[in-house]
Amino acid sequence: MELAFLNPLYERPGPWASVYVDTSRHTENTPHERQLTARAMARELADQGADEATCDAVRRAIEELRHSSEPHGRALFARDGEVVLDPPLARPPQSDWAQWAPLPRVAPLLELAGEDPVCVVAYVDRKGADFELRSALGRDDAGGVTGRQWPIHRTSTVDWSERHFQLRVENTWEHNAAEIADALAVCQEETGADLLILVGDDREQRAVHERLPQRLHDLVVEAPHGTGSRLLDEDVERARAEHVRDRAAAELERFLAARTPDDEGRAGAVEGVPALVEAAREHRIDELLIRPDGPDAHREVWIGEDPDQLAVRRTELKVLGEQQSWAARADDALIRSAIATGAPALSVSAAPDARDDAPVGGLGALLRWK
Repeated sequence: MELAFLNPLYERPGPWASVYVDTSRHTENTPHERQLTARAMARELADQGADEATCDAVRRAIEELRHSSEPHGRALFARDGEVVLDPPLARPPQSDWAQWAPLPRVAPLLELAGEDPVCVVAYVDRKGADFELRSALGRDDAGGVTGRQWPIHRTSTVDWSERHFQLRVENTWEHNAAEIADALAVCQEETGADLLILVGDDREQRAVHERLPQRLHDLVVEAPHGTGSRLLDEDVERARAEHVRDRAAAELERFLAARTPDDEGRAGAVEGVPALVEAAREHRIDELLIRPDGPDAHREVWIGEDPDQLAVRRTELKVLGEQQSWAARADDALIRSAIATGAPALSVSAAPDARDDAPVGGLGALLRWK
């Protein structure tokens, strides 16, 4: 998950209100239920010590969702009477909850919003293609391309006099496949799509796939549907979920391999809170890996005002010259440090056959060396 969109949360000091709201249920009673949720979340924040202005801002923001048809949920981060960020979720939280803490509670976003692959579905035939943008938030038209319209059908005769016409048909198919591939590559670049799903008969899919730029080949999924089929939501969700699992598995495998020191005795990965705190202070985290159910994720660390003011013990911050310090969760503190240096973060709980002991304690990082 690229974390740059969270930057506004670290441009101001805490404490912060963090609220996660489920909007996946839609009934005639939903508006009233959302109003009740809004009051409950504001009351919960107040009980934890949040100021009245921030509680009111959260309450109003949730009340504004009472007629929303959002399919999953919303996270809200507020301070000083203002909701600073309210990203939509790609999956609903298990329940509505709110927290008042020195740092915004962003770690749940890795699972609820982080790996939300955007797909371009290309409905391909011999005349061209229609593109559809699909994500957890729904679908949108993404354009398409119209190729040559004639000739596209072979004749049934085997007479040698038809050979020239048959070659023209083949040329039309090849020309249209190349145009579709070019347009699809442009669409991927404009949308930043993580997956390209081709729908059509086997030959049409293969022809387009082969003509895509090499950099896109690993993003392509060929759907088991023939020409004229429309891809169902569950088909897209299956492809998106498989992409998430594959990416998590690949990054976890890379992490496990990087734990072994190289010829110079340097490991390319670390795990455990003390080693991660040191790496964060030295700006050496290249990618943060988090297993949300790991015991170290909610371990207490100490933070100062700046992202690299991070320590296992409070006294360490004083040695570093920081006079003010606050207790914070290790996962949220490390995410703040990762954001400051432009490093991404990933939940590895989606990895198939993920080991309960990797990363140790649930927190690890791939390192960069200067």
